Amino acid sequence: MTRARLDLTRPQILAFRRQAGALDERLPRGQDSLRRAAWAGLQDSMPRAALLSIHARVEGTGPSTWEDPSLVQLWGPRYNVFVVAERDLAVFSLGTLPEDARGLRRAEDLAVRLNAVLGGDRMTYGQAGHALGVHPNSLRYAAATGTVLIRWEGARLPTIWTVPRPEISARDARIELARRYLHIYGPTTSGAFGKWAGISQRSAALAFEAPGGSLTPVRTPVGDAWILTRDEAAFRTAPGPAAPARLLPSGDAYFLLYAADRELLVADPGRRGELWTPRVWPGGLLLSGEIAGTWRRAGTVVTVQTWRRLSRAEREAVTAETESLPLPGIDGRRIVVRWDG
Repeated sequence: MTRARLDLTRPQILAFRRQAGALDERLPRGQDSLRRAAWAGLQDSMPRAALLSIHARVEGTGPSTWEDPSLVQLWGPRYNVFVVAERDLAVFSLGTLPEDARGLRRAEDLAVRLNAVLGGDRMTYGQAGHALGVHPNSLRYAAATGTVLIRWEGARLPTIWTVPRPEISARDARIELARRYLHIYGPTTSGAFGKWAGISQRSAALAFEAPGGSLTPVRTPVGDAWILTRDEAAFRTAPGPAAPARLLPSGDAYFLLYAADRELLVADPGRRGELWTPRVWPGGLLLSGEIAGTWRRAGTVVTVQTWRRLSRAEREAVTAETESLPLPGIDGRRIVVRWDG
């Protein structure tokens, strides 16, 4: 018998996503909290974006927290730079491994050749690409085998090295990646998962079907979707208080959304264009549970563009949050807030 769809409202969905993403109340300092903050990965395509995503979720985050030994950096979903828990490397690498013969062969062959060239050493990806006679950007394809790690600080070329292949099948890794995505981004669809993960729609659909009975159909203001059945109670639970302010960096999981999901988060189409720009996205200002503006940084100056008039208490909350950012390389200089709007 087909199960009736559960109706979910916008407030229920956003409250769940904030709770699942640890954005209402910061987690205590520690490696378990870092893993939870990175449950669906922390995109790090903008230098140190992952660090600022951690800061929004974990107490005591400092400029070097992203270098915690429990975390690793890799080319993950969509071949973007991600920071993930080391123990979850397989999920974010093998989970994106192509299933088509051509894509699989390219990834596997490149990984073998790269490992042979490196010989246990580390080198810049430019040097590695030159040694292999390929464009360095193509080395990203090898990362889906789970054998390639990187260190990228933004200003310099990534350093690259190889590690033993994880002892898990690509299928199991993909299913777990789908579960992670459903928990952090749900309600959602296999189509949205496929786009986010950078895998084929067939692979995404199979990953959604695999859990068998662990998904619940729901109806949202932007269409039909799915949630993890184990998350249903949390969706139904009355939300706690939202955090006064959080500064979410470009590419943060809370607004790494596409198509109709953007309409749910930001109702005003004009404002959506300010958050999801055609080129480099700004950061998002999360204020009492709602996206209320954007922000950008230049050195120690953070420019906050608000979409509505803020109260004095709200401005103080944003200022305090901004001044607490663990920006590396500012040598004790004070962070300055510049208001635009």
